[in-house]
Amino acid sequence: MEKYRLQRLFDPTSKRALIVAIDHALFNNNAFLPGIENMAESVSKVAGADADGILLSVGEAPHLQKLPGRGKPGLLLRVDPANFYNTIAPVSRLHCRAYDNAVEIALRLDAACILLNLLQIDDHPEMLNQCVENILRVKNDCDRYGMPMAIEPLSFKTSRDGYIGDGNPQRVTTLARMAAELGADLIKTDATEPEEEFHRVIEAASGVPVTVRGGSKASDREVLEHTERLVAQGVAGLIYGRNIIQHEKPSAMTRALKGILHDEKTADEALEMLRAG
Repeated sequence: MEKYRLQRLFDPTSKRALIVAIDHALFNNNAFLPGIENMAESVSKVAGADADGILLSVGEAPHLQKLPGRGKPGLLLRVDPANFYNTIAPVSRLHCRAYDNAVEIALRLDAACILLNLLQIDDHPEMLNQCVENILRVKNDCDRYGMPMAIEPLSFKTSRDGYIGDGNPQRVTTLARMAAELGADLIKTDATEPEEEFHRVIEAASGVPVTVRGGSKASDREVLEHTERLVAQGVAGLIYGRNIIQHEKPSAMTRALKGILHDEKTADEALEMLRAG
């Protein structure tokens, strides 16, 4: 069954999507809060900057949908709260659980797509099992009601600072393929290290559009050059959070990223756009 809602997230000309992630507080980590303390204001700013989509939790999605007009960004809805980013949670009690009746909730909120995790975390194989169970439980309702299902395959390794994303091309590629095999309509994943290997992820996804998440805060030039390299690899879109919402000029950064993604601007040209405001 064709899931037409997904088209709401993509630019009609470039066929790519810039989605701003503002679901960070759901993970109960105080480091994610700067820039999104006032959610109504944050959502309004992102919508005003003309992002293609916004990633929100169930509780915060109404801030987007109550905005008037037809031109607002599409809603990508997070439906599986988790605690793996939480530095105070006991590591032996990690969880990722999907909402009961997640698709009904998404339909009531007029979502363009729902998003679920697919987590591979060192020393915690139970997390992958939980995520697969979530996906299998939701998949049938997605197909029945024409609700697109995005999957976020992420691999984490241990470090002195806790769990960090693993950009190993083999791990990223394998998990992305697993997401495609489970029936994803859209994939959100980490970039490979180096970015020049990301075409392998796209190939492994077997035609499922692949978007890249933003990760940790970085300098303007680093973000824009990173984005330019990913676009050259053929990504279907970007799902960036902190590098937009914690930026001193979030609207200008949104426009600069759209310049690379939709208008084939170089990183240098996008940086000039950003500085011009």
